[in-house]
Amino acid sequence: MLKTEDTTKSHENDRDGPAVASLAPFLWESRVVVIFPDKDNARTARQENQLMADRPGLQERDVVVLKVAGGTVRPLFGAAKDVNAEALARDLAAPPPGEFMAFLVGKDGTVKFTIGEPITAAELFAIIDAMPRRAGETARH
Repeated sequence: MLKTEDTTKSHENDRDGPAVASLAPFLWESRVVVIFPDKDNARTARQENQLMADRPGLQERDVVVLKVAGGTVRPLFGAAKDVNAEALARDLAAPPPGEFMAFLVGKDGTVKFTIGEPITAAELFAIIDAMPRRAGETARH
């Protein structure tokens, strides 16, 4: 479904754009979920809780979860690998401060999914599991 200004939940990219340069340390190693928090932190806390409830699922899918707030990048799951918050916000065309948004960046460094409302770990995993690279990973195990 296409993302509009305020009401829809997500936008799945139809094709890959340029790689997110500020996430180059993760290239071909990890999928990265980047969370930009809302003003009252309600949606952010809900998103964090949803994802952290299934740490084994995150690990199995090579997912790193980062939160960008106050000019810093804080790892919620996995390592931050010295990511610059300002560059990351610019590369992802982050929302204005205080507006919740999260991005899923694939192992190839491109944005795969953008959400404006929290999703469950199961929903995230369904998106990841449908990716061709993930299908190749599961076939090898």
